[in-house]
Formats: sequence, structure tokens, C-alpha cells
Amino acid sequence: MRVASLNVNGIRAAVRRGLDRWLELRAPDVIGLQEVRCPPELVPPLPGWHLSLDAGSLAGRNGVALLTRERPSAVRTGIGHTAFAREGRYLEVDLDGAGLTVASLYLPKGDRPHADAVAGRSVDGGGAAGARHRRKLRFMASLARQLTDSRRAAARAGREFLVMGDFNIAHTAADLSNPKANARSSGFLPVEREWFDRLLSPRRLVDVVRRLHPDEQGPNSWWTWRGSAFDRDAGWRIDYQLASPGLAARALRAGTDREPDYASRMSDHSPVLADYARG
Repeated sequence: MRVASLNVNGIRAAVRRGLDRWLELRAPDVIGLQEVRCPPELVPPLPGWHLSLDAGSLAGRNGVALLTRERPSAVRTGIGHTAFAREGRYLEVDLDGAGLTVASLYLPKGDRPHADAVAGRSVDGGGAAGARHRRKLRFMASLARQLTDSRRAAARAGREFLVMGDFNIAHTAADLSNPKANARSSGFLPVEREWFDRLLSPRRLVDVVRRLHPDEQGPNSWWTWRGSAFDRDAGWRIDYQLASPGLAARALRAGTDREPDYASRMSDHSPVLADYARG
């Protein structure tokens, strides 16, 4: 079973840049998409796929989707009964034939907060950047509860669980090219990395790419469009597949399917691809 995840940075733009050809070439069974930025009626035709989409309520922003070869038996959207439920940031489906509940996630980017927040001390104020930082932390807290509930529900139903997408966090120094220069950057703050630590456990969720590549730098999955960052591979690994232990143990291959050159890029992200043995 081949599973992929890609922040498309606008699905219509990604299709113009070759997403449909990539799907035909790589032939995944499931692909999670983030930043779809498109209402359902304007999504380009993708024959042979069942599309599950939460476009959210903010026109031209966010939006998560799952393309599956198997028709889902159930589709759920949003992070529980929270302020984030209508933002198009979380979508999960049940695939009974694959014995899998799979989710697509787009976690808020946040912003560089007040210096006290970087050090882990609570602060008041902090302007717009501080507000975005605090909002990201609230989303992370809600998401952690959601993932626990979804993983346990999947287990009760006899299914494995997989959440994949753009987490907007580099978990460790091995997950970005310049950790020292980004020590105070949103996406690599101690509070964010510690939260990611708590998500992972041999009994809860496993970072599939890191399990198969424990000592590798990266592989990066995001590079700015600007300059030569892509050519120099100066980027971040912020796109993940986190799997329940049983599914993670069946991972055969995983990594970033990085395009051969800048001109071939479908997005500012590249797909994260994993092959799992069938259960």
C-alpha cells in the first residue's frame, strides 16, 4: 500500500505544474493534500479517485483533502468542537478494505513570538506575532487530544491509524538545514519540539520516515521558492507520516519524493511517500 502526503500550495496550481502526471507515475493508493485552497466545485477532475475534502470557511485559504482509491466508509472533519473546526485543517476517513483510519493535517504556521515565549515563559501581549504563536499552541493542544481520540477509536474498530501532512514544525535539529540560525524561529521553538516529542511513542505514534532513516539529515520536504534554497537543499522537514505502531512496523520504504530540479516543482513542498506491506 503506497501512501503519500503533499502540501499542494493550491491544488489548481499544482495540477498545472504536473500533480496529475505525478499521481499517474507514482500510483499511490492514498494521498493527503494540504492547502488545497479551492471550493469543491472548482477542484480539477482527477479520474479514478474518491475525493474527500474539507475546504474550510476561509475563501482561498487552507483546505485539506484525501484522495483514495477505495471509497471511504466514513468521513470526519475538524478538530472536535473547537474554534478550529471550520478552518479546513483536519480531515480523516475510514478505509475498511485497508483496515485504516487516515487523516490529512495542515497545522498553522504561527509566528516568531516574544523572546520570553521562546524561552518557554508565558507572556501577555506580544502583538500580532504573539497572538499567532498562542493560537498555534492552542491548536496543537486540541490536535493532540484529537489524535489520541482518533487513534483509540481506530484501534477499537480493528483499524490502524495514520496522520500525515504539514505540521509546520521541524522536530529535531536533523529536520532542518540551519538549526542554529533558526533557534528562535516559529516551527523550531522548544515548546513546539517538546509538543512533538509528546506525540511520539512506540505505543502511540511513530514517525515513519525517521524510523527508517534514523541517522539521516532530513530528508527535507519544504524549501522557499526564493533564491537557490531548493538547489542547495537548504530546507526543512515539516511534512510527516505518523503511524500507529502496527502500521509503522509494516513500513518498507519512506522518504521525500524530491523533484529532480527547480523547474519540475509542483509546490514549495515535495511529497512524502511511504510504502507499507499489506496487513
